[in-house]
Amino acid sequence: MGIMKKIALVLVALLAVYAGLRFFVSAAPTHHPFYQDVGFEVIAHGAGQGLQPKNTLEAALLSHKLAADVIEIDIHASSDGVLVLSHDETVDDMTDGTGFIKDKTFEELQSLDAALGFKKLSGSPLQGTGVKIPALQDVFTALPGARYIIEIKQLSPSIAESLCELIQQRNMQGQVLVGSFFTEPLETFRQHCPSVATSMSQEEVTKLVILQKMGLSHLYDLPGVALQVPMRSGAITVVTESFLRDMKQRGVRVQIWTVNSLDEMRELIEMGVDGIITDYPDRLHTLISNTTD
Repeated sequence: MGIMKKIALVLVALLAVYAGLRFFVSAAPTHHPFYQDVGFEVIAHGAGQGLQPKNTLEAALLSHKLAADVIEIDIHASSDGVLVLSHDETVDDMTDGTGFIKDKTFEELQSLDAALGFKKLSGSPLQGTGVKIPALQDVFTALPGARYIIEIKQLSPSIAESLCELIQQRNMQGQVLVGSFFTEPLETFRQHCPSVATSMSQEEVTKLVILQKMGLSHLYDLPGVALQVPMRSGAITVVTESFLRDMKQRGVRVQIWTVNSLDEMRELIEMGVDGIITDYPDRLHTLISNTTD
């Protein structure tokens, strides 16, 4: 058999396999109670960090008052095991202190002014007004009826099990979706708290996006029920009409971060995304209200 004929046969075989994969349908995910009867969502990034100091109780309270559907927050743990809100692993950027959160007791963290970094260029207008780094349990107490996206930021020591325990203690399994940039803490959390919804890590999202671009996203065994993704990643446009259509067929919610421009918000709403993560939930809520009037 000639070499060209062999190559042709291999190509035919590969095309046959690809065609078979295109028609193979993976099971659709079970709809989670977190998304029961939920439409488009206004998601307050950093609890609404454009309006109040990020990841603070003050920001969460204001965003809830402004009718944000979901409060998105990041967590670490103090040296004595208290889960606290913070995007960074250190206190340097947002407070008048320095050092790693995991090296400080909760009492030490409470002594810091968490408003220093808010609008720092204009003189930190809320400095000295009593804004503190809050414990996650205190946010739950203040807003027991809110819905949350909680991102696990700290890798070591692991805080996934502690987060699971707190959610279960407060009976908030249907009000929380847990995410992380990293796969390991998400896998650990899923093992301990299988009843709580999770989104997908960067690694998991990357696999899904690559398969979707190949027309094979239906083959991916989805580890989570939602995606928090940017519109673009480098040269790749992640969010396209075909991507949204394929995710909808799989029952996966697609939420876009971080969008503060009204023009971009309009574009995404018209495309049919499931939610927008924004520093300014008031802007997005007003846009939606004006659109539906």
